Amino acid sequence: MEIVATGVEVSGAHGPLLAPTSLRARTGQVLLVTGDPNSGRTALALTLSGRLRPTRGTVRLNGAIDATALRRTVAVVDAPQITEPDGALALRDVVAEGLSLAARKSGRRKVRDWLSARDWLREGAGEERFENLAGYERTRLLLDLACENRTTRALVLDCPDRHGGDPAGWYSLAARHAERGMAVIALCAPHSADKLGMPPARIGADNLEMSTLDSAEGLR
Repeated sequence: MEIVATGVEVSGAHGPLLAPTSLRARTGQVLLVTGDPNSGRTALALTLSGRLRPTRGTVRLNGAIDATALRRTVAVVDAPQITEPDGALALRDVVAEGLSLAARKSGRRKVRDWLSARDWLREGAGEERFENLAGYERTRLLLDLACENRTTRALVLDCPDRHGGDPAGWYSLAARHAERGMAVIALCAPHSADKLGMPPARIGADNLEMSTLDSAEGLR
């Protein structure tokens, strides 16, 4: 599977939200995309997933312009104020909501089984407030939930570095899902890509000539 954005830009009521950006993401690979906080990272995530129509430019899924197919195929993970869970919710409630959105059974037993299968059932873990999770654990849980939807083939991870911690942690999770057959786009700040030592695509640039990183190469 391939997602290709060509010259996508988004304008809002008070000015530009996303400068013209071109990039390519493929199954089995992780693409880092960097931009400053006001550069339109979330606007790009929503555009790549068919949830926001670009003012100019195109997003193609396997060569076709099809926003419905993009919405079905691409999951936006942890977008601030959009897909991020309410931090006051208990962990079990976040999982129940995620399973329900993925058209999975989400009763108490199913939630408990889901948490147990992923080693989350330490004492009292189900009642823990979601906002108390460390950044790595938060990202791990939300990526796993996004993959519960049977139609998900691509993941756009929106600014996981805003939760702190070593970027190698969330990058390793992104690479793991790429190895399992997902296309993964990770939006982050420039200093996170610098710390990872990897050449990123950049918001506001034509990145079609750059090669995405094979997830098997990870942080080697």
